[in-house]
Amino acid sequence: MSDSSHRPDLFSELLSLRTWTAFDVDAAGRVLAGHDEHGSLQLVELAPDGRRTQLTALPGRCQGRYVPGRRAVVVEHDQGGDELWQLSLLDLDRFDEGPGPGRARPAGLEDLVPLVADPAHRHALHDVTPTALVYATNRRNKVDMDVVARSWATGDETVLYDGGGYVGEVAASRDGERLAVVRLSLQPASTVVDVVVDGEVRPVTDADERAAHDRVSWTPDGAALVLSSNHDREFRAVLRLDVATGEWRELVADDAHDLWVWAAPDGSALVVGRVVDGATELSVHEPDGTRRCAVDLGRPGAAPGVSTVTWADDGSGFVTATTAPDEPAALHLVDPATGAATLLVSVADGLEPGLRAALTVPTVHRVPTPDGEQVPCFVYAAGENGAPELAGAAVLHVHGGPEAAALRIFNPVVQALAAAGLTVLVPNVRGSDGYGKRWVSLDDVELRLDSVADLAALRDWLPDLGLDPERAALWGGSYGGYMVLAGVSMQPGLWAAGVDIVGMSSLVTFLENTSDYRRAYREREYGTLAHHRDFLEAASPLTHLAAIQAPLFVIHGANDPRVPLSEAEQIKAALDGAGVPCELRVYGDEGHGLARRTNRLDAYPAALAFLERHLRGA
Repeated sequence: MSDSSHRPDLFSELLSLRTWTAFDVDAAGRVLAGHDEHGSLQLVELAPDGRRTQLTALPGRCQGRYVPGRRAVVVEHDQGGDELWQLSLLDLDRFDEGPGPGRARPAGLEDLVPLVADPAHRHALHDVTPTALVYATNRRNKVDMDVVARSWATGDETVLYDGGGYVGEVAASRDGERLAVVRLSLQPASTVVDVVVDGEVRPVTDADERAAHDRVSWTPDGAALVLSSNHDREFRAVLRLDVATGEWRELVADDAHDLWVWAAPDGSALVVGRVVDGATELSVHEPDGTRRCAVDLGRPGAAPGVSTVTWADDGSGFVTATTAPDEPAALHLVDPATGAATLLVSVADGLEPGLRAALTVPTVHRVPTPDGEQVPCFVYAAGENGAPELAGAAVLHVHGGPEAAALRIFNPVVQALAAAGLTVLVPNVRGSDGYGKRWVSLDDVELRLDSVADLAALRDWLPDLGLDPERAALWGGSYGGYMVLAGVSMQPGLWAAGVDIVGMSSLVTFLENTSDYRRAYREREYGTLAHHRDFLEAASPLTHLAAIQAPLFVIHGANDPRVPLSEAEQIKAALDGAGVPCELRVYGDEGHGLARRTNRLDAYPAALAFLERHLRGA
């Protein structure tokens, strides 16, 4: 029996570590945060004096925004992970009253006042102003997302934008007279920005350009947009776009790295995040892009991590939510004048020494491929107290997306695999974001299998780390799950086992059965059913079923709106028929992945035990 079997508590402890995120900051300095203390992400309020109040205890995850000028929160929630978001109002006065049962009990569904309730459709929260709730919904035709404003005074709704497409961001000008809508374009890894002025919709970026525009905000005068964009360049920069003339102006740029931007709502400052190998370095800049100061999160010598920014409406401060390999979650309140940060929450600070010491910080590598490319890769070394019989074995942990990236964040699964005694490789295979426009485009449509080939190159590199390529497994979720299935089916002699989480077993049936509002935007990346069906079939793991030798462990949510459960069911049925070992675990209260701690504690230790059986040495 392995050492990790003697210590099942370590995996459970890692999977049970709490996470935090930040959603909003109100005028009194209170922070609306998300915390998963009770098993799924719920709303918690952090008062300026440090007091914490749990606001919700819903059946599933939720998020929210304060209503300006009122003690209330708009809550966005779904049912069982179906991503059909509903919007409700939570009155916070009950939490401001004296001690008593009303204050003590967090809100359940019965305590919420429905605002937008239509369980057949999706309603995504985008903004909450003093006069209106702004959201995007696909209720018109289940495909296109309209942007709607719901008046707080009357409850009347006004359609602000119905130009079609999948809406990702909505930004209103300071005076509420102009709207910017960011929607996915039909070009891979690209978006289009439309503006709405006096009811007229006008595109301000080129729908045919391969360019991504993100984190859009208006300048205080409503004349221009500030955004992160790779328009006419390889890496994202902080740019200013004049909506009247179409003139682009560079504010902050780095020729070798992507830059993210979070503009203060009052236009007084910019926070810029420089992305370096899956980590972000934050700095504060003047509105014209001039650097003001670095953001000091008080982590000298610690592993770099990833931070997101939430501004107070008046620009007086912002909250960072940070995660790093050795920090599950931390929240800081930052003074934009100096960059000085006040720690609000740190999960790492509360860890017992043994658990904290078990957290592994990865090294960064570039792995050569036969065609001359280099795959960025993070390597998490096997823990010193791992199972001796797993020494030399490796797991490739492949991210989802595919237009996403592996980041240097706390990942409890990666940490648990390493603690068990496995070396974990976390690659950014071609097609990943964060390494320039060329790299993210190297897996589009007919180039899909070049990304799969990167898996073989990573395996070939294992001896350089002193690892045994004969004891290498694949683990991945969503697109990463597809990569697991593609690896074991198209490279059948290379992999000892695979763990597939909500992955696609057939690109054809996936595109046929995914939610209507997602299909066109998945086809832009994988190819269309109308024009690329033959290639989609050739690139589908199910097509290569007869070649699969490696045993599989498959995890799926019954309510998955992105990759339907049928993708897991058909690979399970096919492998059963072929006599290949395949265990399928389906969770009836989950969607695209496992959002509930109880389900993670059931599925992931079982998946680790599965890998231990197939990767242990002599």
